[in-house]
Amino acid sequence: MSLPIGIGFLGAGTVGSALIRRLIYESDAIAAKTGLDLEVRGIAVKHLEKDRGIEIPAGLLTDRPAEVVDNPEVQIVVEVIGGLDPAGDLVMRALRSGKAVVTANKELMASRGRDLLSAAEKAGVSLLFEAAVGGGIPIIRPLSESLAGERITSVVGIVNGTTNYILTRMAEEGSAYEEVLAEAQELGYAEADPTADVGGGDAASKAAILASLAFGIWVDGAKVVREGIEDLRTEDFEFARRLGYIPKLLAVAEDSAEGIGVRVHPTLVPLDHPLASVRGATNAVFVSGPSIGELLFTGPGAGGEPTATAILGDLIAAARERLAGTEVDARIRFVAGHLRRPEDISTQWLLRITVIDRPGVLARIAGVFGTHLVSIKSVWQDGRGDEATLLLVTHESPEGDLQKAASDLSKLDVVTEVASAMRVYSQEI
Repeated sequence: MSLPIGIGFLGAGTVGSALIRRLIYESDAIAAKTGLDLEVRGIAVKHLEKDRGIEIPAGLLTDRPAEVVDNPEVQIVVEVIGGLDPAGDLVMRALRSGKAVVTANKELMASRGRDLLSAAEKAGVSLLFEAAVGGGIPIIRPLSESLAGERITSVVGIVNGTTNYILTRMAEEGSAYEEVLAEAQELGYAEADPTADVGGGDAASKAAILASLAFGIWVDGAKVVREGIEDLRTEDFEFARRLGYIPKLLAVAEDSAEGIGVRVHPTLVPLDHPLASVRGATNAVFVSGPSIGELLFTGPGAGGEPTATAILGDLIAAARERLAGTEVDARIRFVAGHLRRPEDISTQWLLRITVIDRPGVLARIAGVFGTHLVSIKSVWQDGRGDEATLLLVTHESPEGDLQKAASDLSKLDVVTEVASAMRVYSQEI
């Protein structure tokens, strides 16, 4: 058995409580498997009297997080508070004092990760964040270590369990967005304020982290273009299935000669693509490169127990480094790079347009696309009478041109409504 390693917790919510329970009540099993003696020596919480579903030994809880960070008996700090404040300043304080930090905070890493990693390097300690993107899916270490010698060309994935649960229900049951969201909130899959999930903010933070690690170029989470799922309707799913697609909220990071492109938006995925079969709260990430081809990482992307497992893996790694007694070399370094403008990124779109059903309408619509140099790949018409629905799939074109074309279409007197405009995932597998 090794010397004891003191662990301090910042936060004890669903994830923190799951990990604390393991460290306290399954310590013998962890020690038998790893040879490590991990001792919980402080837990900072906001509400001392809150029921956390576990019995916490007396004297460990405090409502003063600085007491945990500054405790000389704590060698590793686990941050599971979430958000930017006060988590960011507390993590920085711990690193500068020479303590390793393990965090599951994607918002913090996407916003301040570069500075925090720099502080960890200067102090010769670890800052580990495996649980910040994929929950229980191991993706950070493969990107930063196992695939460090590969030229990653793209990372594409479903990285938000809440939205994937909602979209799965809408696709399979024909349920309305508002109905499924309310049920997700009742089941605890969605927060009372679900904006970060359904608006794409959570996925954008994760996309920034994945892009930074994959391409070695720091991507600020605030600069990731994001669109949420709030405007999707049952009709979008019905027409998508007719054409062989299913809507998914994808995080897309691509490297090209023109620079790095990172974005989050609803995307029509072909039904025969592996991402189309990722259901419920499950997450999946595709990593592509010239030597590896494509690797798929999939599993539970959220939840207390899966996320606690990822954090525990980082905690064990940090503890072993601590016992080795040497300064930790920087695992992750960033170089200068160029982030492409969203309007310059080429994508393929499917537009659903309601039009007046009379001769010459399609020619006028095609004229608008031609004006903006957007080529139409295929057209379907649904319904006859006074109005009809047109489904138009474009060839790949710059986003800016597609958006201008969609805007001009809505101004035509023969167009009743541009009901939806969704990107199509066209990458071969």
